[in-house]
Amino acid sequence: MVASEQAEAIRELARQVGLMAEELRNANRIRLHRLFGEQLDRAIEEPLFADVLGVPGGVPADKRRQLAFANKQYALILLNYRIGGIDRSELLGHLKYLSKSPVFAEYWQRTSEGRSVLPKESLEARIGRAIDAVMEERLDDLDEWWVIGPASET
Repeated sequence: MVASEQAEAIRELARQVGLMAEELRNANRIRLHRLFGEQLDRAIEEPLFADVLGVPGGVPADKRRQLAFANKQYALILLNYRIGGIDRSELLGHLKYLSKSPVFAEYWQRTSEGRSVLPKESLEARIGRAIDAVMEERLDDLDEWWVIGPASET
């Protein structure tokens, strides 16, 4: 084997090791997400655990379940993006659709303080700012509907 072939073989091996490392990171992200979901499920079942995980207290049990489910849905969409299942435009499309839910809007508003302490350049902070913009558009759309309203027949 000549030196150039050896160098190419080494580059290919390094590329494959990099791909395997990324697959391992994704497998770990998925496992961590599963553990997070299990903890959230326990918090939904037992309000004492909900206090530990920051699930909003002082709300009826059914509403708490809805807010926790909104959190799980958001986290699942974010995980799908992180592991490469969807690209950024698909991510934003899924989140824009999710933002139409009044329950998600309430979840998003109630969890704003937690997002405010994230490092500004972290993935979740950047995505949070994008969702904030989507939520603002949502409010603008609602305001516009109220201002314009249906056409009058008189």
